[in-house]
Amino acid sequence: MDVNAIKQQFPILNQEVNGHPLVYLDSSATSQKPLSVIEAVNAYYRENNSNVHRGVHTLGTRATDQYEGSREKVRSFINANSTKEIIFTRGTTTSINIVASSYARMNVGPGDEIVITQMEHHSNLIPWQQVAKATGASLVYLPLQEDGTITIEDAKKTITDQTKIVAMAHVSNVLGSINPIKEIAAIAHQHDAIMVVDGAQGAPHMKVDVEDLDCDFYAFSGHKMCGPTGIGVLYGKQHLLENMEPIEFGGEMIDFVNLYDSTWKELPWKFEGGTPIIAGAIGLGAAIDFLENIGHQEIVDHENELAAHALKQMRTIDGISIYGPEQRAGLVTFNLDDVHPHDTATVLDAEGIAVRAGHHCAQPLMKWLNVSATARASFYLYNSKEDVDRLVEGLLKTKEYFGNVFE
Repeated sequence: MDVNAIKQQFPILNQEVNGHPLVYLDSSATSQKPLSVIEAVNAYYRENNSNVHRGVHTLGTRATDQYEGSREKVRSFINANSTKEIIFTRGTTTSINIVASSYARMNVGPGDEIVITQMEHHSNLIPWQQVAKATGASLVYLPLQEDGTITIEDAKKTITDQTKIVAMAHVSNVLGSINPIKEIAAIAHQHDAIMVVDGAQGAPHMKVDVEDLDCDFYAFSGHKMCGPTGIGVLYGKQHLLENMEPIEFGGEMIDFVNLYDSTWKELPWKFEGGTPIIAGAIGLGAAIDFLENIGHQEIVDHENELAAHALKQMRTIDGISIYGPEQRAGLVTFNLDDVHPHDTATVLDAEGIAVRAGHHCAQPLMKWLNVSATARASFYLYNSKEDVDRLVEGLLKTKEYFGNVFE
């Protein structure tokens, strides 16, 4: 994999920040966009801009073909059975909220349990809190091991006949833990529960096969996988989606409207009320083309190499705490002793290095880690070992700076 050639396809990375070449290590928050994606969105607005599905004129037909063509690309990308199982949304948050607001509130009641973990992003926690409050169900937390992983043994103990939903991240956005979704989905199904997967950190970085995972719902966002912001996907098994009610009502999603009642379009359009995110979907399709041209396994291998290199080099720094397991996705979350992560990120930014600092929308996990916040460096296909080395040099400068300040 030619990282330098890949990097050249991302215009934003060819710049200096604070007098230094930019090193972007915040792809878990949002990835940068290759020129092919930018041009695909630009071409839609310049040449084909029209609403979809409704018109018979040429621009409308072109726009519809591109929009629905992207749906087919998504279907193939995650190996879904049918495009009826692919719903375009605003992102992972919206996707999970559709499941929580439609499926869960119809199928969960008093005495039922929803199993989640403390590592969840707020987007895969708060919707289930709201379901529990509205229905009288209970939240049950699957315990974490010391390194932030979960075990099949604990899953078997936690998931019971009272469990109706198991909701879990494919990959932790803080710890980098890769959860055994296929095995846990099988346990859930043994108890007639469904498996909901937050794939925001999974789909961009590894091959996702929803048929093999046998999950019931899988949610992810375009902007974390080289696509535009504001576009996401909800995959759902067709028989589940067919029995769910929409949560947004209006144009596009209707079949017939009468004075006192209405009927809905077939899947997937009954969940896509209003003018859809046309340009975003087209950009997502271009992003999928870009990633598949590089290759899933090549991306996985590259990120594994970067994560291993980062762990090795960062562990040479005195007074650093690194969170998460040895085997992880391409991110490292850490703290420097006696330095607030926001200060760490500020000093790194002065060196042209972009990392994320804060609670990463995972406050319960911060409490479990016994910290208020952390810094996180996350890697993607355009990063190199040299970027990691720049990070380590920046952290040493951070320690030196704050060491001098407090002497």
